[in-house]
Amino acid sequence: MRGVPALLTALALLAGCNDEQREPDVMRTEIPESVKQDAAPIIPAEEAGIGTPMEERVATIGLLNKRNNVSQDLTLKPGESERVGDVIVRLQACERTAPWEMPKETGAFVQVLVAQRGDAENFAKVFSGWLFKNSPSLNVVEHPIYDVWIKECAMTFPGEEDAPKAPASE
Repeated sequence: MRGVPALLTALALLAGCNDEQREPDVMRTEIPESVKQDAAPIIPAEEAGIGTPMEERVATIGLLNKRNNVSQDLTLKPGESERVGDVIVRLQACERTAPWEMPKETGAFVQVLVAQRGDAENFAKVFSGWLFKNSPSLNVVEHPIYDVWIKECAMTFPGEEDAPKAPASE
């Protein structure tokens, strides 16, 4: 009599097992019209015309999905957005210090929007601010699923391409 509940439990567990493979969910990549925006107006720096113009800069932003441990690099220009699944990353600006300035720093003004539970078309802004490569703890994207950080801001300064390269350390 005692073995009957154990036998029924084992049969119920085995009934749930089959060789049928479920198709993976399709990842949505289009940005809904409700959260699209025109590129932020580019305001030229008046103090000096040094460095790459903002619209020509390219930022590399890291995106980590903590649920499935998938990390990827997003390459964006200021004013661009990219949707990966339920998250939209929007780059407004990226900067780095000139080669002759110390300390070296790279930063980007980023906005992160995440889809609301149960509604893939409504997004909530979970972060809007500057992220810094060498000081990531200054401003952190606090989200239970996604982590976002700046990796690089590609821009050049006058004379930088002619500067001698530092010797490689051994």
